[in-house]
Amino acid sequence: MVLPPHGEGRAGDLAIQQALEAAWPADLSPADEWLLRMRGTSLLRADATGVGRSAWPEVFGDRYGALAPAFAAARFRVQAVIARRSGPADRAVVHLVWAGADRGGTFTDGRITDLHFIRTTVTKGVSTWSPQPRP
Repeated sequence: MVLPPHGEGRAGDLAIQQALEAAWPADLSPADEWLLRMRGTSLLRADATGVGRSAWPEVFGDRYGALAPAFAAARFRVQAVIARRSGPADRAVVHLVWAGADRGGTFTDGRITDLHFIRTTVTKGVSTWSPQPRP
């Protein structure tokens, strides 16, 4: 699959999403994948832009208000995201490709981040996934 050139903008995001999905076939339930994709996107946004850090006390603790965000919220977007198992069935990794402008105004797309999660509980068939420290 041919990836779009850097700077393609939103027009290239679908091709990146399709490339991720083709490279790593799905191995989680659709519900778990959906939940992990949402949680991974939210955690990355909070980390990069500062928006929503209070929703992640296990990651940011009480420091979330004191850390200066590295990227502008207005110029941040996730280009593609998938969630896959990472070893045992209770571990997963969320692969994200994203774009953003740093505090100096430099915009870069095709940034890659992997966030690791562990299943902490299953209640009535619904999993709870908690973020893990970066390896």
